[in-house]
Amino acid sequence: MSRRDQIKMSEAEVQAFLEEQRTMSIATIGRDGRPHVVAMWYACLDGVPSFWTFAKSQKVVNLRRDPRVTCMVEAGETYDQLRGVELVARAEIIEDAAEVQRFGVAEFERYQNTKVTEALMPQMQRMANKRIVVKIHTERVVSWDHRKLGGAY
Repeated sequence: MSRRDQIKMSEAEVQAFLEEQRTMSIATIGRDGRPHVVAMWYACLDGVPSFWTFAKSQKVVNLRRDPRVTCMVEAGETYDQLRGVELVARAEIIEDAAEVQRFGVAEFERYQNTKVTEALMPQMQRMANKRIVVKIHTERVVSWDHRKLGGAY
């Protein structure tokens, strides 16, 4: 078995890792062909990793021109603890106000660890007004978990 096969995460491990982490690096392709990389909070919408952002942001401009996106989530402070997941994907831009607000609620609940109350809904609506949601439709997953090597390199 190759080292690559040894450190690869199972589908369940990938899912668990994405659920426990908080920040995803999002790489889109700029007009000049250079990567444009930003760190974003994310949550799942209908089981699909997604994020919201301002409709006029550079990443959205890039995705409207070319929907290819690569996302990475990583963790670990030392080499033997490095873990990560790369999602090679196509982005779907969601502009429907109800869907954008639904995502906002999901993200809020994920990061604030509390339910959105009726009193918070006007704030959620205001936040959703200028935003869109980007769903990450994964075409290929690359993963690594150096902890599986048990300190042997």
